[in-house]
Amino acid sequence: MQKQRYERPIIRKYESNMPNKFGMKSDYPPMPYIDNVPVPELLKDYGSPVFVISEKTIRSKYRNALKAFTTRYPKVQFAWSYKTNYLGAVCRIYHQEGSWAEVVSGFEYDKAIENGVEGKKIIFNGPDKTDEDLRKAILNESLIHIDHLDELYSIIRLAEETDIKPRVAIRVNMDTGVYPMWDRFGFNYENGQAWEALNKIMHNDKLELVGLHTHIGTYMMTAKAYEVAAYKMADLAIGLKEKYQHEIKYIDMGGGFASGNTLKGAYLPASDTNPTFDDYAEAITTPLLNSSFDKDNMPLLILETGRALIDEAGYLLGTVIANKRLSDGRRNTIVDVGVNLLFTSFWYDHKISPAKKQTQYTEETVVYGPLCMNIDVIRENVNLPLMNKGDHFVIHGVGAYNMTQWMQFITLRPKIVMIDEEGLVHVVREHETLEQLTQLEKVPDHLKEINIK
Repeated sequence: MQKQRYERPIIRKYESNMPNKFGMKSDYPPMPYIDNVPVPELLKDYGSPVFVISEKTIRSKYRNALKAFTTRYPKVQFAWSYKTNYLGAVCRIYHQEGSWAEVVSGFEYDKAIENGVEGKKIIFNGPDKTDEDLRKAILNESLIHIDHLDELYSIIRLAEETDIKPRVAIRVNMDTGVYPMWDRFGFNYENGQAWEALNKIMHNDKLELVGLHTHIGTYMMTAKAYEVAAYKMADLAIGLKEKYQHEIKYIDMGGGFASGNTLKGAYLPASDTNPTFDDYAEAITTPLLNSSFDKDNMPLLILETGRALIDEAGYLLGTVIANKRLSDGRRNTIVDVGVNLLFTSFWYDHKISPAKKQTQYTEETVVYGPLCMNIDVIRENVNLPLMNKGDHFVIHGVGAYNMTQWMQFITLRPKIVMIDEEGLVHVVREHETLEQLTQLEKVPDHLKEINIK
């Protein structure tokens, strides 16, 4: 008979009547499958760790978000935020669903063109647009959202050189009651900067003002702020019509919607506190509908949400390396996933699930990655069942930013696979190799020979 593993006794209080903030009891169901594909098979076939993207979840999230807005407002257009995840396979799903592209750099702009997006359906945001970037956007008739006056003057000069009338908007920042206020980007509503920029554009016949844009923040946990922003954007648009008899074609409310991940330090989980797509849609569309726009000529409403559309579609699978005890007695589980791959672990308490059924015994655990850096902490304190060396696990909600902000540090970056709607697995990005990294290096001739004795 195989010897059973010893589990030390523990006394834990359970709530049998009213639940506490964590529910009736701690329950850690395993996650053996992702979209009906076994987790152990994914790790066996594609290595550990490995990112997994669910195409089914992406499409479902997108359609739910679009439905929330289109049932409340007559003209809606989504634009996929490339910085959130600019993998070609991911971007093309959103483009298949009808989303435009929203980019913030020349690199991302070129990615959108490479993905087959027509120039007219690319929104170019961000404070760092080179003259080369702007010229390309002007020639492709893209929508250029002006961030500062220096950029405005560059566009005017390029318009003269190209003899093309660029399609432009301005980015507006404002006080929505949420602090810190995102006033680094664009022109301020309250102090008159926005009107100064609009007046300069309207008095210059070389530019076509087509829209207004705002992006009030990131991971916004209240929909009320968007209501305030929408009223102010509508006020600017109506002011333009009254002063210049000029009607803008669209209002771009940006993104920043919260996903299903729970922020570090939050008292309650995100599922209990974060707004839904319906909440955001109600807050944004109501002020626009209540404003004095012509019913038959409402501006197009553009949304640039990224995180909320893809976070839950991404998983990071890995393997336990070892278990230890810290000096204060806390359990320390070391895994093969580090913060170089999971950048969002600095601000999210990511859910971690065992890949197979474990013992009912759980313990407060610190989950460390494999890097030789003390900051390599995946979870500072999480109640987990005991996982042994070689056991597999699933980290949830990693679809946004981790595959764009990850770093090549100490370990090579792993494969990314996508499970399609039929349950077939596709490699959408290969793992890195030493050869790929060193082919960019140049060693001077006098350093090519070494002499170690």
